[in-house]
Amino acid sequence: MATLKDQYLVPKRYNTLSLILMAIGVLSIIILFITHGTSSNEHVSARFWASLLQNSVFFLLITNTSMFFIVATTLAWGGWDQSFRRVPEAISSCVPVLGVIAVLVLLSLIFGGNHVIYHWASPEAAHDPAIEHKAGFLNKPFFAIWTVLTVVGWSVLGKKLRDRSRMLDNQPLSIEEGKRYIWTNTVWAALYAVLFALTVLSSIPWFWLMSIDAHWYSTMYSWYTFASSFVSGLALIIIYVVYLKNNGYLELTTKEHLHDLGKFIFAFSIFWTYLWYSQFMLIWYANIPEETIYFKARMQGPYRAIFFLNLIINFLAPLLILMKRASKRNYGTITMMAILIIFGHWLDFYQMVMPGALVDTTTGQTTVPNMLPDLGIGLGFVGLIMFVTSRTLSKHPLIPKNHPFLKESIIHHT
Repeated sequence: MATLKDQYLVPKRYNTLSLILMAIGVLSIIILFITHGTSSNEHVSARFWASLLQNSVFFLLITNTSMFFIVATTLAWGGWDQSFRRVPEAISSCVPVLGVIAVLVLLSLIFGGNHVIYHWASPEAAHDPAIEHKAGFLNKPFFAIWTVLTVVGWSVLGKKLRDRSRMLDNQPLSIEEGKRYIWTNTVWAALYAVLFALTVLSSIPWFWLMSIDAHWYSTMYSWYTFASSFVSGLALIIIYVVYLKNNGYLELTTKEHLHDLGKFIFAFSIFWTYLWYSQFMLIWYANIPEETIYFKARMQGPYRAIFFLNLIINFLAPLLILMKRASKRNYGTITMMAILIIFGHWLDFYQMVMPGALVDTTTGQTTVPNMLPDLGIGLGFVGLIMFVTSRTLSKHPLIPKNHPFLKESIIHHT
């Protein structure tokens, strides 16, 4: 064990790339702010805020997925992930940073002067019967308090679980101490799972995304949002595992582990499609105007191409490429698919936010904006994730040597 290369050193090229991507993101924000954000026309300035909203929420949710992955395996008492556990731990350390950005954007939208995106936050919404009916839940104080509590909860409980993992780096455990350690971990993971259920699996997608179209609702929306962010988060874990393997780290992680991660993104791509189809089919079949309005701009309007491209990238590509065993064990193929899946679900969030955020209430029409600034801001978030994740990876050993379940991961075979 002493010969393992388990202390990560951030390569200069990697560090430079992360800084370049962050610079692209900042430049894109500045350009979009000058061209749209400073406009006195609130529909024009909404273009700037919509891009910040979409990117901040998407990247916050996919980094938070890493901690949920750790929690799920902890609750299952699974040990197969121990050889690469420090990867999702490092990615989840981005949550407090991205959470601050997302909270600032969200609170600016509801307490600022532009209420095009969240129409329910405007004074005029008090005269809208449909929104007035939801006022007990959809109001500024509840939105703000629950948003802050959610991000703080994710950050605090996530740090607690990471700290419990790192406490073993120089502390071997006896059999009895190991049992107590596993049980205490299970309790903390259960607390996180409850918070995750109350936020990502229910209220947070309603607040942050579905309330953009406040007259419309779907009982499947939160699970749909979870599936989209979870499979993207798994893809991000895969990218880092392959990157570290290619640089001589994670010697105990084999193609068996990569195969299982590949099976996860294959399975959850199918799960996402199941929710996509269920939500769409029930609304299409009922053909109720109050429900179909959500899909009209996306399926028959200007977002039609993105709507179907979304389905091709996030369902057909994983289905056809990741079905074979060999493709899930090939570094090049699985990395290509992971990048494609993250981009595909970035598009998914794009068409979840933009049609409702950029609709002109006077004409009822929506438009597809130039996507380059949005991609630039997205690359900025990618650079920020790269920067924070690499710094966290470099501070702690890459392998939790004294974890009671490490042997299970070493002998893991799928």
